[in-house]
Amino acid sequence: MKLLVTGGAGYVGGVCATVLLERGHEVVILDDLSTGNRDGIPEGATFIEGDVATKIGDVLDSTFDGVLHFAARSLVGESVEKPGEYWQGNVVTSLTLLDAMRSTGVDNLVFSSTAATYGEPEQVPITEDMPTRPTNTYGATKLAIDHAITSYAKAHGLAATSLRYFNVAGAYGSAGENRVVETHLIPLVLQVALGHREDIKVFGDDWPTPDGTCVRDYIHVADLADAHVLALETNSAGVHRILNLGSGEGFSVREVIDVCREVTGHPIPDVIAPRRAGDPAVLVASSSKAIDELGWSPSRTDLRTVVEDAWAFTSNLGDRAHSAPR
Repeated sequence: MKLLVTGGAGYVGGVCATVLLERGHEVVILDDLSTGNRDGIPEGATFIEGDVATKIGDVLDSTFDGVLHFAARSLVGESVEKPGEYWQGNVVTSLTLLDAMRSTGVDNLVFSSTAATYGEPEQVPITEDMPTRPTNTYGATKLAIDHAITSYAKAHGLAATSLRYFNVAGAYGSAGENRVVETHLIPLVLQVALGHREDIKVFGDDWPTPDGTCVRDYIHVADLADAHVLALETNSAGVHRILNLGSGEGFSVREVIDVCREVTGHPIPDVIAPRRAGDPAVLVASSSKAIDELGWSPSRTDLRTVVEDAWAFTSNLGDRAHSAPR
């Protein structure tokens, strides 16, 4: 298939593009490099630099068989401070993409959504039938896009799947996390091991969890890429599926730091900081529906495997890894 991957210079989009190429597909990446890395573009992909909202009309045509849409603004804190940029950059851009797909007859879509659409869940693990009550603009924009995709599927026969997940981690070969602004726990902890940060902050150690630190669901980026490919291959005309993706179990902040210490051989100092407003104690997603409907079989759910792959990538970057100023 000939496939367009928006945001394919980013972490998740880049890994998915790599897997698609390995499976014999023709891949065109559209990315404005605002958060992606040029060196994250896999060899063999055709790269077009530009914003989806303004460039999609020049790129997408009837020769394409499908679209995987990753391009988005995704910093939760920033989304609260700059909501206009997120409504414009996420929702308006996605509507422009949907209209371009309709006009060119490209009717197969996989959308990178988020479990942040659920907000603070009343129970875990989170299933797809639970209420969607996002607590930040980022989650709200992704939910709005999900609603739009449902409308296009019903009205125009679009075949689509939205995949909702929490914390993506690990690496796949030469593709891994290397952002200028990093917010994810595992790469932040590994930056301490590299000496790019003095310590890792633990936001609260008095949560109602076994060790007092927050528990989160981590999914290996390669397992995530497999799910995107399966979704693309099993989409049905006029149907919009919404599926959660997760590792099936949660790991505490303390557990993550301890495994990072074991894998890297570094002490990794940690500092207890005040709780962050809006942080739930436990966030874990159920993947039962994705496993049943996609035939998805995640094989890298062990936390040590996730950290080992992330460390192999991060340690190879060395001083080229992005880090916060000291």
